[in-house]
Amino acid sequence: MSVRILALVGSLRAGSHNRQLAEAAIKHAPEGVEVVLYEGLADVPFYNEDIDVEGGVPAAAARLRDAAGLSDGFLLFSPEYNGTMPAVLKNAIDWLSRPYGAGALTAKPVAVVGTAFGQFGGVWAQDEARKAAGLAGGAVLADVKLSIPGSVTRFAELHPADDAEVVTSLTEVLRQVAQGTAAAAA
Repeated sequence: MSVRILALVGSLRAGSHNRQLAEAAIKHAPEGVEVVLYEGLADVPFYNEDIDVEGGVPAAAARLRDAAGLSDGFLLFSPEYNGTMPAVLKNAIDWLSRPYGAGALTAKPVAVVGTAFGQFGGVWAQDEARKAAGLAGGAVLADVKLSIPGSVTRFAELHPADDAEVVTSLTEVLRQVAQGTAAAAA
């Protein structure tokens, strides 16, 4: 049985180091694990209950929910913007939290990782993303962490997919998310 993990990247930049980290996860996913990078978070409107009604959900939000519904687990990649997670990632979590108690995140394993320029690798943002995903119903794997500091210098000439230490750590994160899907199904 294959495990499908949906990767949501909190940076919209094409050359984002967090996007590159997601690309590394796709490239180095363990056997039996498929990582799918969600494209289109920039198109999802800010969450608004007035437009989250049957027959009125914006197409971009419906596509996000559909992709999440087809996934067994989630891997969120969060840079740190002014000490917290980017709005685009928080917005995705908000859309996936509804309908309340039955959103696409509900009871599915969620891990949060990332890289940032600072010396702590974005831990504040990642902690906030864990908190939001948990409140949204996700089964947050609180002990599954990967925060890579100094992204601008570390990945200046080396893609994360070619960094042996990153690959080893990221593969372990994916293994733990896959194990979480088995536990959620039991």
